[in-house]
Amino acid sequence: MDDCSQGPWLARIFRRTACPLPGAAPRRAPLRPKHFVPLVGFLVPTAAMAYGVVMPRNGILGINELTIGFAGALVGASITYVLGLLAALRH
Repeated sequence: MDDCSQGPWLARIFRRTACPLPGAAPRRAPLRPKHFVPLVGFLVPTAAMAYGVVMPRNGILGINELTIGFAGALVGASITYVLGLLAALRH
């Protein structure tokens, strides 16, 4: 039995058959400020329009459930962007 067929059954299914050598760890490119330009380009106008124009004109003043919920949506979008960016830079 050769080295490629040893190990758990799931590892045997997904193991490379051409070469038994382990692959190098994926290298991640460093995050640079230019990667965050699209995120800032989304967050700044969205927050300015929401908190500066839309919410005050509709009587949604101060800190309440709606303003906190919208801030949570912006934070969630930011986290999703950063995680997607890290996943894209890993490959």
